[in-house]
Amino acid sequence: MLARSVLLSCAVALSAATGCGGSDGDQERATSRTAPATQAQAGGGAGGLRLVPVAKVASPTALAAPPRDRRRVFVTEQSGRIRVIRGGKLLRRPFLDLRGRITAGGEQGLLGLAFAPDYAQSRRFYVNYTDKAGDTRIVEFKARRGNPDVADPASARLVLRAPGEEPNHNGGQLQFGPDRNLYIATGDGGGGNDQHGARGHAQDLGSLLGKILRIDPRRSGSRAYRVPADNPFAKRSGARPEIYSYGLRNPWRFSFDRGTGDLTIADVGQDAVEEIDFVTRDKGSGANFGWRPFEGTRRLFEDEDAPGHVKPVIEQPHDDGWCSITGGYVVRDPGLPALRGQYLYADFCLGRVHAVRLSAGGAEDDRQLDLPEVSSISSFGEDAQGRIYTLSLEGRIARLTQG
Repeated sequence: MLARSVLLSCAVALSAATGCGGSDGDQERATSRTAPATQAQAGGGAGGLRLVPVAKVASPTALAAPPRDRRRVFVTEQSGRIRVIRGGKLLRRPFLDLRGRITAGGEQGLLGLAFAPDYAQSRRFYVNYTDKAGDTRIVEFKARRGNPDVADPASARLVLRAPGEEPNHNGGQLQFGPDRNLYIATGDGGGGNDQHGARGHAQDLGSLLGKILRIDPRRSGSRAYRVPADNPFAKRSGARPEIYSYGLRNPWRFSFDRGTGDLTIADVGQDAVEEIDFVTRDKGSGANFGWRPFEGTRRLFEDEDAPGHVKPVIEQPHDDGWCSITGGYVVRDPGLPALRGQYLYADFCLGRVHAVRLSAGGAEDDRQLDLPEVSSISSFGEDAQGRIYTLSLEGRIARLTQG
């Protein structure tokens, strides 16, 4: 999830916000390539692109906003608090404080946040965190009636739990898709080479790990959530019906294009490459993205295969300094005409923001934007208007603007 757990614990006690390797070699590489500790978080670039400072919080890991809410964004802190930025100002009182329920540090902590499509009526939102046992929990909460800037901690309801084999590779992303179902990213269980189980978790349809899950998180009778009837493995014996896509190592960040519904996954690599996977709308159902037989297009296990797997549209080699990919969003902000329709991403070690056009056929015009480096970039965020934000694990939150 967060940048290589390694980086977090070894490089200035950052915390955890990108990917994480599975070997001592990964640790050495990550610590030697940590981005500079300081940077200018605003500046002009080609086309007038700028990163405008918004707020500073402690180790931010995710940013989200309720549908149609034009005044507020919500930011998760790795330690367990959710902060509110309203009208451009950070509120002193947290929206929710989960620090007593969370294991934080390295790649663990409060990692994801998503607001229900009917949030204005239901007040439901969902968080993804590692609990005291190191397991992943997806938990539902509700905002308080009469005070939309404060959540009710007593409203907590466990929706789903996934086992934590190791303290790294926890995934982290939560997002409601175009179909109004909740999508959940899980890592492969941690360590190197997807080491748990006979052939790892990512290719095992009986495991929730190394997957994108798809559920309707609302309670259904005695069940904590519902499984959509059209999930690809809902009727397959021995398979977990929650699985939507599989064959992933550590999909720390994925996103849906709010214009087309296409799905893009940034999957953190191991020893050789960082990868970006892309499928057009609805083509992610049942898709196998190849891990662990393959890291990117590089075969790791000659005696294993992933038949029909979807190959990455982008591979960034560690030999060029990449260490832990941070996925973003396809730009649909009318205020960013120079980037419309382009996908933004970066790397925790390098901090350089890239833009690229993606399609089922591959990637075109992949380039580094003329922006200041975002050191220790933990995540991108998107608000209700489609505006794009960058988050640095060192605390800085900025919004991308043009002009």
